This record gives sequence, C-alpha cells and structure tokens, in this order.
Amino acid sequence: MSSLAWKLNRVKLMGAPEIAWRVQQVVQKGASRLGVGLASHPPEPVLSHLGIAFVGAPAEGIDLAALRAAADEVLAGRWNVFALRGLQLGFPPNWNRDPKTGTEAPMKLGKAIDYRRESVVGDIKYLWEPSRHLELVTLALAWRATGEERYAQGARALLESWFEQCPYARGVHWTSSLELAVRLVNWAFAWNLLGGADTALFNGQAGRDFRRRWLDNIYQHCHFIRGYFSRHSSANNHLFGEYMGLFIASVQWPCWAASAGWRELARRGLEAEALKQNTADGVNKEQAIYYQHEVMDMMLLCQHVARANGASFSPAYLERLERMAEFVAALMDAGGNVPMTGDADDAQMVRLSYEADWSPYRSLLASCALLFGRGDFKRKAGRLDDKNRWLFTHDGAEQWENLPPAGPEQPVMAFPEGGYYLLGKDFGGPREVRIVADCAPLGYLSIAAHGHADALSFTLSAGGEELLVDPGTYAYHTQKAWRDYFRSTAAHNTVQVDGMDQSEIAGNFMWLHKANARLLAHDVSGGVQVFEGEHDGYRRLADSVLHRRKICFDSNRNVVVVKDILESSNDHEVVLHWHFAEGCAVEKTPEGLRAAGSRVSMNMKCGLGEGAELLRCSEAPIGGWISRRFDEKTTITTAAWRGRIRGTAEIVTEIALQWL
Repeated sequence: MSSLAWKLNRVKLMGAPEIAWRVQQVVQKGASRLGVGLASHPPEPVLSHLGIAFVGAPAEGIDLAALRAAADEVLAGRWNVFALRGLQLGFPPNWNRDPKTGTEAPMKLGKAIDYRRESVVGDIKYLWEPSRHLELVTLALAWRATGEERYAQGARALLESWFEQCPYARGVHWTSSLELAVRLVNWAFAWNLLGGADTALFNGQAGRDFRRRWLDNIYQHCHFIRGYFSRHSSANNHLFGEYMGLFIASVQWPCWAASAGWRELARRGLEAEALKQNTADGVNKEQAIYYQHEVMDMMLLCQHVARANGASFSPAYLERLERMAEFVAALMDAGGNVPMTGDADDAQMVRLSYEADWSPYRSLLASCALLFGRGDFKRKAGRLDDKNRWLFTHDGAEQWENLPPAGPEQPVMAFPEGGYYLLGKDFGGPREVRIVADCAPLGYLSIAAHGHADALSFTLSAGGEELLVDPGTYAYHTQKAWRDYFRSTAAHNTVQVDGMDQSEIAGNFMWLHKANARLLAHDVSGGVQVFEGEHDGYRRLADSVLHRRKICFDSNRNVVVVKDILESSNDHEVVLHWHFAEGCAVEKTPEGLRAAGSRVSMNMKCGLGEGAELLRCSEAPIGGWISRRFDEKTTITTAAWRGRIRGTAEIVTEIALQWL
C-alpha cells in the first residue's frame, strides 16, 4: 500500500479532535528540530531519596545453568532476535544497524525518521528489539546469581555503548515512546540487580560519570515519553506501556522536581486505562491474546514496584487483573495451550526466566496465584517459574507451597462483554474437550490495530492436544502478503465469501469496514451444548450476506456439529477453511477427511462442494501455514471446502472425536 493511500485511510479513521492533536504533534516535532522543547541539558539529579529495591536475591531453584548460558552468549556477541538465533552481532553491537537486513538507520532527529519504511530502517521490529535491553537484565541477573564481575562489567559496557551510539533525540531509538518505556523498565531491573546506588560500578570518578550519564538518559527518556503519549486511535497497549515505563522510572528514580508529577500522571493513567482497555469480564479489547499477556504483565510489574515502595493500585485495578487471569485460565487447555487469537509479537517487558519450556501464560497465572491467593491459578500454572522466583523471592516460594489445593477445574464458560464462549467437558483432565468460540469485536478503537478477521471462528483441543487452531501472526511491518494472509478470514476456521475478508484491511495495523459479531445463544447446561452467533461483515457486498453459525457439542458422543447459515439473494462463492495443528496427520476419506493426533483423531465431513482441498505450504493460494513465533512459519494442513451457493444456504460440518 502506498504511503499516500495509507495516510488517506488513516485520516478516515480519525475524528476532528484527533486530527487537531496530530497537527499539534507535527508542530511539536518541527520545533524539536530547532531544539525547542528538548531536554538536552538534564537538571542535576538528587540521589538522597531513591526508590526501594523491588527485585533482589531469588528463591532457591532457579535454572542457573540456563541463565549463565544466556549471559555468556550475550558476552560472546551472539544474540537471539526473533527468528534469528545465535546471531553474531558482536559485543557491544551496532545499535543502529538492523540485524536482519543490515540496513543502517539514519542518525537524524528520531521524530523525523519514518520507521515504517523498510528502505530507510530495514525491519524496525528487529532494529528496536535489542535496544529494549532485555539482555542487559540477563547480565545483571547473572552477576546477582553468581557474583562474577565479568557480567557486571558487561552490563556497564553495554549501556555505555548505547549512550555513545544513541545520543538523545537522534536515531530510531528516539521515535517510539513505547520503546523508551520498555527500556526504562529494563534499566530499573538492571539498576536494582546490580546493587542500586551502592553498586561498585559507580565507584571512582569514572563510575560517578557513568552514573550521571545513565541518570541523564533516564530523565531524557521520561521527558520524551511525557511529551509523546499515544493518544486517540493509537491509545492501546502502547499508551499503557508508556505509563508503565514512566511510573516505574519515577518511582525508582524520584531524582528531579518533575518526578512526582510524572509518577502521579502515570499512576492515574494506569488506573484509567486498566479499566478502559480491558472488559469487566477480563478480556483485553485488542482481541489479541498475546497482547492480553503483555498488558497483564505491565499491570503486574507496576503493582509489584508500587507494593515494594509501600503503595498499591486500587481494588478496581487489581480486580480487573484477576478477571483477566480467569480469562487466560479459561482459554488454556489441559496441555497448557492457549489459542493464538489476534496479533502476537513475542514481546516481553522484562526477561527473568530462561527455562527451555517457559510459558508466558503459565507464568502470569503463577504470579496471579501469589497475588490473589488462588489455588486454581496455581494448578493451571503447574509450577513456580524463575521469573516469579526472582520477583517474589523466598517469601513467594513459601506462599506458593502453602496455597490451598484446588478442586476440579471449573473455568468461566462465557465472557459476554469480551465476546468469547466455551463448550466442552472434563476440563483439566486427560479426556478434556475444549472449544473456544470467537464472537468478539474485531479490535480496539477505530483502527482495531491488532485484531484479525476471525468472527465466529473457533479452536478445538482434546486431552490437551490441539486439533483445530488459529495459525497466528508471522509478520508485522514487512512481507505484506503474509501480514495480510495471517490476519485474513481464510486463515481462520470460518467461512469466506466471494474471496473477501469479513473486515476490510486498510494497512498493516488498520481496518476500515469492520464485521460486527452478535451472540444469539450459549447454553452449556445439557448433554448437547450450544453456541450460536452471527456477524454482518459480508453485508457490505453488493448482494448482502449474513453469516450465522451454530456449534453443537454432544458431550456424550464427542461429536461437534457446525451449521453455517448464509442468508443472501443471489449466487456466491464460498470457502470453508479448517486449520489443523502441526501434530495432526490429515488425509482424505470417502466421507471427508480424517485428522489423527497422538491421542485423539477426528473424522470430518461436510456437504459443501466436491470434497476438501488440502493445502500444505501453499503459496497460490496461501494456506497450510502456522506461525508459533514472530517471523517464523512452518507447515500445517489446511482443509478448504469450496462451493457455490444460491440464495440462503446451510452448510453442515460434522466432527467426530475418537480417542486412540
């Protein structure tokens, strides 16, 4: 999409107040080119009152070998950046060179750089990620756990190189307030872990100079964020993250006259956005489960820092966090799998765990088990991971052991405000069946940035084994065809009409016409459980089409019957897509197809067209792909039933589960 087309679409989704605000931002950026409004000369920090440490010695049982190996890799100059593993970037790296494409970003005023243009900066996600400084925390953790001076000196070298290569307000690392905010969080953790103001790194004149340079950068980060919050249609997880960074920094380093105001502004913002961005029943409004994880992590970290410093967020804030944990617990099957609904970018606010099997969702539930005294969250989490051993230390480990045992799992089955509904049985057991149906809005605010065209899609797992899946995200700023595919209707377990998406893509993080989904029925009280919903996404076609879907789960027979009703007047080409997990061996049968996993198989038959077309690693049309991690994709089987309907039609799909 051309830059002009993108800008026109963006303006369509703005109201007058947002347009006025963005004009003001343009004026502000122009003034900054002349030095107006910049914090080029930070005031002298007052170090008599620093925040209380919120991370220190971990509880026993951390995976020290994994932590040491990760830190040694950093010191050896080998980095893991999304799909690139063991990448030789050197130590310290060139912070302004994209590790994926080799593109060197320009060193001009950050706000004058168009970071969306690949020709200018390369793949911005790869360029930004190392400068979030999660690896700085890796080195600080390794020093705290081992006492080996090389790790502390490595942390100092890393920071000093960044200060040298990324001077205030210049380059791509001074463009996005969220990036600065995440960097501040990692700086706060590193500061604590390295010993705070008493660290030996600050000894002598060189150490004092290093400390002053670090504090000057902290002030400039806070000043920058305060001047460039994400507002209006961009006020999603970015705004929450910006408040997080400003809050944690102003609590940790209340060193300037402006600090108290920053802290109060950020605290109020976090309180308001926690309720605004997340529904009362616990669903993040971006309709992207990984972003639910990110916002929950932000909320947890802010509460953790506040509590360590003798404060707390409000009961309403904490109650909303607990409801969000209930939603994650409801989606998580007996194997720990969580549907990959909506966008995901693999971001972590801070990395404190290096175990090979670490799960961000189980980790969140472990945190919430400790925070809220919930034995059911403990059962879903399974164990206390290293992140929580660092955060909650020995007291947390003891509390974990003393949490009361939970009874049989009884997940929340309906999230009517958030738009998700469960069907299933034997939750948490070896014969569990878990169906998660999506009847949610497309996304949050006018651009719905991280939503996918997945209305009335559903996922299915049995015995903790995924069968029907959401294929994930794969790409963001680059590879437009793949970006569009993974968020398209064809990439979800639902019906596509006339080759169109339910909602209209207008840019990498932008939608125009949006499908509206509506619940018609949800009943889990009997032997045959029912979900029914409809969406109006195809009403925009010349011949209007209404899609209604009814899912019936016979818990006695382990049979799922899906009825797709398409109400229209004329002819339409329709495709019904089903996406099978990697572990499923899928083959055609005379009745339809059979998908066999390791513990369960499913026989599927459908009356549409002349049978299923199986796609594996297909690029024309795109199909048969899954992305478990950002910028990585691999093979699955996608089944596509194609046919032509005339007027109102009903398509029936029957799925029979059999235990192997």
